[in-house]
Amino acid sequence: MSGGVDSSVAVALLQKSGYNVMGVFMKLWKEPQCDSPAESRARETAKLLKIPFHVINLKKEFKKKIVDSFLKEYKAGRTPNPCVHCNKEIKFGLLLDKTRTLGADFLATGHYVRLGREIPNIKYKLLKGRDGEKDQSYFLWRLNQKQLKHVLFPVGDYTKTEVRKMAKELKLPTAETPESQEICFIHDPAVAGSRKLREKTEDFLKRYIKPRPGDIIDEKGEFLGRPACDALQAKRSNAGRHQGLCLYTIGQRKGIRLSGGPYFVIDKNIKKNLLIVSKNEKDLNRREIIVKNVNWISGKEPKLPLKIELKIRYRSKPVKAIISKFQVSNYRLQVDKSQRAVTPGQSAVFYLKNELLGGGTIE
Repeated sequence: MSGGVDSSVAVALLQKSGYNVMGVFMKLWKEPQCDSPAESRARETAKLLKIPFHVINLKKEFKKKIVDSFLKEYKAGRTPNPCVHCNKEIKFGLLLDKTRTLGADFLATGHYVRLGREIPNIKYKLLKGRDGEKDQSYFLWRLNQKQLKHVLFPVGDYTKTEVRKMAKELKLPTAETPESQEICFIHDPAVAGSRKLREKTEDFLKRYIKPRPGDIIDEKGEFLGRPACDALQAKRSNAGRHQGLCLYTIGQRKGIRLSGGPYFVIDKNIKKNLLIVSKNEKDLNRREIIVKNVNWISGKEPKLPLKIELKIRYRSKPVKAIISKFQVSNYRLQVDKSQRAVTPGQSAVFYLKNELLGGGTIE
């Protein structure tokens, strides 16, 4: 129970189906200014629904496995997706293990995704949620058969509108809780209207990483923004220089601070600390994507090459692609339609109609 409406309704749906339910709240590492009433809402909901309530402290593990990894990836010039890793390592990893020790047979969450079973092989499938706008399968591509054997997704067959309606009918304290859209450990979006909590990822990175300014070059390797007659002065003032590669992502247009633009970030040279930009937005387009750390939900690689539907962002529309093996452990994705701003560190997720086949990390 996260203190949100989805997990609260999940409890009610399980009770209605005859399950014996207990509520579990995860305490995760956050910056001090991120305190929120989420735990209180979850506890109040559990009391209303008359179920036992447990708080599991995973602050230390979350800081090491998720937050520190997040910072490490940004230092390396990549743009990570912490929710994907949290689902694998924390929610359906450590939390699942902890709930099993409490005597639970299943861990249920408020994810908008559905679980399928293939008989007689008893293979578990992850299917898109019925609400296409809220489907969260994109964030679950790292899960495996062992985990899926012990999870339930009660709200996957409902729309968000239906879930809100049920919460209001049950008079749950979470019925009007705002949507959580941002990274949880940077700020809590459930605290609506608080200027103090409306900080960006860039602000967070600056507090934990010392950015190293450097030069900006174009796609031809020409240096930009440094007057040839006074390069030293330009370097000292940081005029026309990037403010640290960790603060930029592929496709970014704002914040480059070069005259004569607009310029778009198309690449980074980590070794030489160079930001590579172009005025031509078409330079962001890719028809081929290389992915690593691929996970197949079934636990077995399908026969390749394979025609799939591909998503490289949570909100992007699926595009047709062909996936094939590339080198020893990497895979190549050839897409029908050019993809803009393919970003290293982000997730490339594979579908076959409504089924989530798996995914990988973009190189």
